[in-house]
Amino acid sequence: MGDPEGALTYARNVIKKGDGGSDSTNNGTCMIVEPFAQNELENSVNPVASTFYAASALICVPNSLAFNGPALGAQAGENRIRDVAAKSGFSYFKRVTETPLNIVYEAKP
Repeated sequence: MGDPEGALTYARNVIKKGDGGSDSTNNGTCMIVEPFAQNELENSVNPVASTFYAASALICVPNSLAFNGPALGAQAGENRIRDVAAKSGFSYFKRVTETPLNIVYEAKP
C-alpha cells in the first residue's frame, strides 16, 4: 500500500466514534488484515515469511516508494502497524486473531 497512514486516517474519519457509553454498537471499528510477521526478523524465518519478504522486496516496497510512502513492506510487524494506526488517530489497537498467513488487528478511535 502506498500510503497506509492515509488509508487508516480515511477509515478513521468515516467510522463513527462512540460516546463511550455502554452501548458498544455505537463504536466504529477498523479491521486490519496483514501478512503474518513478527517484530524482529530473526523471529520470522520460515518458508511463509521468505515468500512474504520476496513479495515485499519486489512489489510492496517499490509501490510504496513510488507514492512517497513509508515502504513498510509485507513484513511490517505488529509494532509498526500499531504505530501507523496511532498516527492515524486510533487510540485502541489489539491483535484479535491470526492464521499461519495473516494477522488481524482491531483498531478503534
